Amino acid sequence: MTAIPLLRNRRAALLGAVCALVVTGLAGCSGEDPDAGTNGVGKLAADKIQSTSVTAAGAADAVRLSGTVVTSGRTYRLDMRLKSDGGSGSVTSKGSTFGLLRVGEQLYLKADADFWNSSGDSGAGDSLHGKYVKVPQGDPSYEKFSGFTDKDVLLSSLLTLHGTLATDGHHDQNGVRTIRITGDDGSGGTLDVSLEGKPYPLRLVRAGGAGTLTFSDWGKSFAVTEPADDDTVDYGRQLPSS
Repeated sequence: MTAIPLLRNRRAALLGAVCALVVTGLAGCSGEDPDAGTNGVGKLAADKIQSTSVTAAGAADAVRLSGTVVTSGRTYRLDMRLKSDGGSGSVTSKGSTFGLLRVGEQLYLKADADFWNSSGDSGAGDSLHGKYVKVPQGDPSYEKFSGFTDKDVLLSSLLTLHGTLATDGHHDQNGVRTIRITGDDGSGGTLDVSLEGKPYPLRLVRAGGAGTLTFSDWGKSFAVTEPADDDTVDYGRQLPSS
């Protein structure tokens, strides 16, 4: 009468031993869910993950963006803090680093004498060195650099993958669990989206080797204020083309 229960117990023990040898996380044995305890975004289709992430980014008050952007054959290294009404930070290109500050619609550019003198106008460097130089909105520099300080413009242009979207597993970005989505198996870019808290973008690899960016400090506001008058120069005309 005890043979059948004993056989069942042995089969259960054997199944348990087999499961123990299988990689942890396979639903057939361990039953563990890689999305357990997350915001649930990892269970969505890739296109839904992207749209949800873009929506979260757009709703955030502020963000810090750092990394590289390649545009028109030129590489820019950015370290910017952005919010809806302005932004500040630094940009490095071809060995030169300059600061950008936008308060409302007013853009300022801050650089050393070597930066300004590289334009060929050797007389500009000393007077503009270390100052916040007002950039007229009609100046080509305004169009080129104001986008680096505009949260909505910059994110809308960056957070787009190209080609057929697919998920590419669970990953980790600086200790935060993420779900990765790709465009055309990675050739169209990759985007890591946070599985913890709000589904913010955390890391972007742009298509075609056009740069890699990380996003942090989502929702952490900061002040953007007009620089002091004695630290500001109103050039009054088109800036030297550096």
